Order: sequence, then structure tokens, then C-alpha cells
Amino acid sequence: MNKKQAEEIVKILIEMYPEVDVTLNFSSPFELLICLILAAQCTDKRVNEVTANIFDKYNKPQHFANMDTEKIEEMIHSCGFYRNKAKNIKKASQQLLDNFNGIVPDNMEDLQTLAGIGRKSANCILADAFKAPVGVAIDTHAKRICNRLGISDKTEPTKIEQDLINLVDKKYWQKLNLILVTHGRQTCDSRNPKCEECKLNKVCKYYINMNK
Repeated sequence: MNKKQAEEIVKILIEMYPEVDVTLNFSSPFELLICLILAAQCTDKRVNEVTANIFDKYNKPQHFANMDTEKIEEMIHSCGFYRNKAKNIKKASQQLLDNFNGIVPDNMEDLQTLAGIGRKSANCILADAFKAPVGVAIDTHAKRICNRLGISDKTEPTKIEQDLINLVDKKYWQKLNLILVTHGRQTCDSRNPKCEECKLNKVCKYYINMNK
């Protein structure tokens, strides 16, 4: 696939989902960081329900760094994997205080030094909190859709991201993951994709091969 074809696909996706926006509720980069740690193998809806009862009172690194891990576990229990997530929340908060003056860094390298924050989450923080994307977050939806459309034939998220970076203009990066996630949830389901309804079926490698 060449750059022109890839950008045509992105433009169609934007037309399909013009109102797409972040589904996690946050009011600061730190709150988004907490949300992303909680969101691992958990729905955004559940994360929002949990953080609605937390952020009014606890919304700064020092709050969690000074908190007993058991108390964090109790507050986030319903998000699943709560022990590991509580440990990461406490450690990341302490790292922010020790290494970054309590401020969430605005660059990929430093973000990835924080407990519980990998490249995907770092990409989300840069795009959604700082509006300064340096790449595109690749989750299961983005991976599936890029493979099906033929944008990338890679399986590793970092390689899929690199293909997107090479093919799609930077002006689209900020909302591209959100658009791909929405497309994955509403149209390009993993088991039952709504191919007949999809405006991309004429250029979709998956649909074309399925109908040969």
C-alpha cells in the first residue's frame, strides 16, 4: 500500500466517525496516566466508574505515593488485576516525584520509564493529554484493522506503528488510534465484521480476498 491509498482510507474513516473522542474521563495528564494503568484488560466504562470515586479526592502523584498499597487495591478492585495495578500506580507516582518533580513527562522516552506505562500508553498520553503525538498507539483493534485493510502485514505493534507513521501524515496521528478503536468496536468486529455496511469494503484487503 502506498501513502496516497493509506491516507484515502484514513479520510474515509474520519468521515465515518467525525465525532470520535477519548472515552476515558480525565482532567490532567496524571489522571490519564492512572486511567491507562487501570484500563489494561478492563473496559473504559468500568475505569470511568472507578475513577469517578477517586479523582475528586486523589489526583496527584503524592496522594498515591504516600498511600498504602492495600488502600489503592481496595479502591480499584473492580478493574481487575488490582494488585499489580495498585503496585504500578504507587510506583509510578513515586517515580514522578523522585525523577520529574511530580510532573508527567511529555516525551516518549521518559514516559516509558514509569511503572505500568509501555509505548501504547505513552502514545495515548502524548496524543490525548498533550496533543503532541509522536506516533500512533497500537492496540488489538488497531492491529486487526491495519492488517485487514492491508496498511500493514506486520504482527508486532511497534512495526505496525512504524508502517502507519511512514504512510499517514502526522496531522492525522492524534486521533488515529481513537478512530481505529471506534471502527473496531462499531464495524470491524474481530468475529463478525459488518463488511457489507463498511464504506471501506472496496479497498479492504480482507473483504476483497474473502469475495474472490
